[in-house]
Amino acid sequence: MNRNYLWRRLLPGSPFCSNKSRLNLWTERLMRSPVLAQLSLAAFLSLMSGTVTRHSNPAQASTQDVKVIEVSAKKFEYNPSSIHVKQGTKIQLRITATDHTHGFKIAADGSAKNGKPGLAFSAPQDCWKIEKGQSSTIEFVAQTPGTYSFKCCVTCGMGHAGMKGQLIVDP
Repeated sequence: MNRNYLWRRLLPGSPFCSNKSRLNLWTERLMRSPVLAQLSLAAFLSLMSGTVTRHSNPAQASTQDVKVIEVSAKKFEYNPSSIHVKQGTKIQLRITATDHTHGFKIAADGSAKNGKPGLAFSAPQDCWKIEKGQSSTIEFVAQTPGTYSFKCCVTCGMGHAGMKGQLIVDP
């Protein structure tokens, strides 16, 4: 395509330019190009979904890699029931309820003696409810070494009281 033709089309007042604004012309060309449209959409969605780092929460401020730990909740037990992580690590617990609805509750203070929470959650909750066949992701930074007990917080049957485990943060 001739470069002069494109340039003349974009100049306002040019006999070759329609009444559309430059932005409309750009948008029209963008929509004709599937690659550019996808890239623009991806950039927009990335900005809107919050994947850009925001430093309002210390749990989100970290730029380190995330350690993903898969946990299953079934028939009155968590598997694994004992989880070891390193201090300062950003953790994602992906908990899947395999047999019926379960819950997950963990004390953020654990055995911290300084009064500061040992686990900094990105979205703190008292109890995460996990429906049968579904997964829930719990994200936090393990800030203080110690042992943090977790348990099921949704009554799931006769053995509900024994459904518990430990998260151990090593220095």
